[in-house]
Amino acid sequence: MKRVALFITCVNDALFPETPKAVVAILERLGYEVDFPAAQTCCGQMHANSGYKRDAARLARSFEQVFGGYDAIVTPSGSCAAMARDQYPHLTGSAIGQRVHELSEFLIDVAGVEDVGAHFPHTVTYHPTCHGTRALGLGDKPLRLLRAVGGIELVDLPAADQCCGFGGTFALKNAEVSSAMLADKCANAAATGAEYLAAADNSCLTHIGGGVNRLERTGAARGPRPIHYAEILASTA
Repeated sequence: MKRVALFITCVNDALFPETPKAVVAILERLGYEVDFPAAQTCCGQMHANSGYKRDAARLARSFEQVFGGYDAIVTPSGSCAAMARDQYPHLTGSAIGQRVHELSEFLIDVAGVEDVGAHFPHTVTYHPTCHGTRALGLGDKPLRLLRAVGGIELVDLPAADQCCGFGGTFALKNAEVSSAMLADKCANAAATGAEYLAAADNSCLTHIGGGVNRLERTGAARGPRPIHYAEILASTA
């Protein structure tokens, strides 16, 4: 299999275009032809999680039409991959989610590689996002890829398995609880002394980045810069 489709997700399309560009760079470096179906839209996760099942099903059917001709669909988002894999069968009866791979799943399970030829001479700590950990069962796959990066120094994140408090609409509907969870995550991130905090979802990184910025503005601590791990894997500097 040398031809794959890239599903970039709404958040990356609107706010973090460097992440999908990094995915393309990694896959092309490994000899894959990457297609970008321009008709792709939202996966429907926000709608499904908020109770709008009919709208979510409509978006799921659109996803099936856009990506139906591909054997492998790669995305730099654990939460969107989990949406397609776990919720599409209930929404539309589709099994297309079995062809959707979060980046680390594709690299390790399909491409069979851990060393993608990256070089990133910085200290990095890693936050395992909830969807990636609990829904997809990524385990240490992103960390295995990061450990193979030249020049990198990985630092353990205290209480790494604890949620950052984002949870999509959870952060809006339960702001006080979310803020408390975020404060703990940011304090632990700052305690590592790392230059960067990597994760598999830019939504969580946005949440953590906002918390770190508030810490720095108050002078409480200096935290690491959030970065999607795909951007580290794409780096050869």
